[in-house]
Amino acid sequence: MPKIKLLVFLPPCLLLLPAVILNFASPEKFANTLSAAYDVALAGFGWLASLLALVMLVVCCVVFASPFGRVMIGGPDAKPILKKWNLFAIVVCVNIGVGILLWGPIEPLYHFHTPPISWGITPETPAAATFALSTVFLHNTVLPLAFATLVGLMFAFAYYNMRQPFTLGAPLAPLIGRHSRGHAGQLIDAVCLYALVVAMAASLGGALLLLGGGYNYYFGIQGKPSNFLLGSICLAIVSAYTLAAIAGLTRGIRILANFKTVLFVIFLAFVFLLGPTQFILGFAVEGLGNFLGHFFEKALFTGAAHDDPWPHKWTQMYMSAWCAWAPLNGLFFGRIAYGYSVRTYLVFSLLLPALFMGIWMAIICGATIHLELFQHANLWAILKSQGDERVMYAFMEHFPLVRFITPAFLFVCFISFITSAAAVTCTMGGLCSTGVSPESPEASRTLKLFWGSLVGVLAWIMITFARIDGIRMLSNLAGVPTLLLCCAVVVSALVVMLNPAKYDHFKTNYDAVGTPKTGHQISPESPESTIPPNS
Repeated sequence: MPKIKLLVFLPPCLLLLPAVILNFASPEKFANTLSAAYDVALAGFGWLASLLALVMLVVCCVVFASPFGRVMIGGPDAKPILKKWNLFAIVVCVNIGVGILLWGPIEPLYHFHTPPISWGITPETPAAATFALSTVFLHNTVLPLAFATLVGLMFAFAYYNMRQPFTLGAPLAPLIGRHSRGHAGQLIDAVCLYALVVAMAASLGGALLLLGGGYNYYFGIQGKPSNFLLGSICLAIVSAYTLAAIAGLTRGIRILANFKTVLFVIFLAFVFLLGPTQFILGFAVEGLGNFLGHFFEKALFTGAAHDDPWPHKWTQMYMSAWCAWAPLNGLFFGRIAYGYSVRTYLVFSLLLPALFMGIWMAIICGATIHLELFQHANLWAILKSQGDERVMYAFMEHFPLVRFITPAFLFVCFISFITSAAAVTCTMGGLCSTGVSPESPEASRTLKLFWGSLVGVLAWIMITFARIDGIRMLSNLAGVPTLLLCCAVVVSALVVMLNPAKYDHFKTNYDAVGTPKTGHQISPESPESTIPPNS
């Protein structure tokens, strides 16, 4: 029976207590202090976040084209845990939480009305509209997804092919050897777990405000959501994602991910078919051209030469946030990569999810810009006067069947969060447990229940009695050390790519001179294996 790793379990728990107390004592001062600290950290490491995202994307492309791409994760006889559709659905659903539902119409509004001064773009013009869509593509497709993809790849290779333990130190085994199994690996786990707990609490807090605001909007209730309503929503969400996590990967999470993906497709089809379809298609092509033509320039834009703060508030902040989630998301992606080649994993964890998110953004952002540019819907005025969470509901007012689509959207938000949270809860429990292995991949139910409940209690306390701003900024600040972890993962990936046979336990993956063989093809109809063999 798995036991608790105290060196991983205790530090996050102990550090959360003073954070909650300080936020209670002076929430505004707590948030401002952390915000100032984060600004300092981003000023010092923001350039690294932008550069690292591009480097990790390039490394993913190089690995895909290299002989290492033919290596089978789990050995040549490994059978996939999940079918390809399930793999795609889960990766998409973990990457797309409530945030993309909330920010889909919001981010392009900001870029349309307040583009960077140093680029010389006049706000509220067609040029600003094109810039807005291309920037949304930059912030939500291949560039940020490369973080978790590469971490997941190196964890999968270390966990299944090198027989390393279930720890975030495992991807660094090619660099630090046996130290990845010791205190160094557990320290990495503790730091990343702490960052993820506060990040999940902040994310749940945002979801509660979005759902609570939607409830009030639908029933015509004025003012902010009541504490009782927020507590009821919180209880429903925590119960749902904790039960899904306890049910495990192949039952709870897989079923939710399939359902959520279908809901996403239906929602996109609704907006696309009943919205400005011709404009969306043409605008998407135009935005894609701008995205590709200015990709490197925008990806590495730091604002240093013009003293422009825009990249700190947007691109660098986005890349830092994606990097903060990368270790734990990568751990989960690596776990479900069993039975596929490295190349197939990259397609289903990077290329196809990026394509799906690009289509999502093209449709939602296209409809938003059309409302603002041609229909004068004044979504920007609503954002400034009533807050971010009101924009999506104002957006939906311009479509038919609004009384039907609003509760449907609230349901999509609910399912969206619990799917992502269930996957993360499984990972948090696994990091704290000894004995997690390919043969016994699930952590104890008690640990899943503990972390799921703790996140829910923390989020409810923050939004009810204090402010969510402080805990959200704390999650961003705690994610800064993950930049260094991702830098080490890049080096580790390059080391393994040059000589994978040196580190792979399954020597039958390679020919006599150490070149990876062509992996066997897994049929989409192959039966799923609930317990991957470690042979």
